[in-house]
Amino acid sequence: MRPQLLKVSREPRHSFSVRQDVVPYINNRWHYHPEVELIHFKNGEGTQFIGDSIQRFKPGDVVMVGANLPHYWRFDDLFFEETTATAADIRVAHFCEDFWGQQFLQLPENVNLRTMLDKARRGLQITGTTRQHVAEILEALLHADGTQRIILLMDALTTIANCKQLTTLSSIGFKYDMMEAEKDRINAIYEYSLKNFKRNIQLEEIASVANISPNSFCRYFKSRTRKTYSQFLIEIRVGHACKLLIENNLSIKQLCYESGFNNFTSFHKYFKLITGKSPLNYQKEFIAA
Repeated sequence: MRPQLLKVSREPRHSFSVRQDVVPYINNRWHYHPEVELIHFKNGEGTQFIGDSIQRFKPGDVVMVGANLPHYWRFDDLFFEETTATAADIRVAHFCEDFWGQQFLQLPENVNLRTMLDKARRGLQITGTTRQHVAEILEALLHADGTQRIILLMDALTTIANCKQLTTLSSIGFKYDMMEAEKDRINAIYEYSLKNFKRNIQLEEIASVANISPNSFCRYFKSRTRKTYSQFLIEIRVGHACKLLIENNLSIKQLCYESGFNNFTSFHKYFKLITGKSPLNYQKEFIAA
């Protein structure tokens, strides 16, 4: 699948970019860029795709995406409604690994930074107290200027490099195809799946969206994502179930069907397989947090 190369803009007087986004459709496509991305979701939730990792993102999340790693944040439909009072609000920094000079990361004092940036090539979820500290730094970066910008970014990266509560997102074997002919196919598959996952999507149907034959689609999808399309749909459905559990508006049996599962047994099985917890325990742990 072909992610789009995104050109990250920055002001001529700055060596890296920091901005606030308040609309949900900014870079709302499967894309990559040579810059490392550090993002804080102050407000907003939806489905997060980083490499071959699929999971929910929610307010408070802080994520680092390494250089040239394809990614995509698809905000929930609520954020696109014209009458909604719910708005996206994120802070995001983009910087090249060598923006401070080609030799900087080779200094012996920077071994932790170098190791962390290597890990970020698979995507990093930042948790614990580090998450809040990095979020505060990104907020300060929006208003900083001059040398203070570099000092703040260094503070954020050093904090992450020393953090013991980092979760690697994409698998070590994830690869992506750079063929020009596949430029928009992944966007079509993702968008269609996210809009229709609550019902049974037939193989012929999704193959038609991808504009290839059903037999070719199965091979194509697994060779690119290291998972079957059925597994891909299950991960989206479980992610949606997690959202409903957190909102606590439905019974577990109700949200099973609302998430696209046909029976409670398979829902419970796949939920525990993916999250490591039963739906009830997942909900209890979130409420207790």
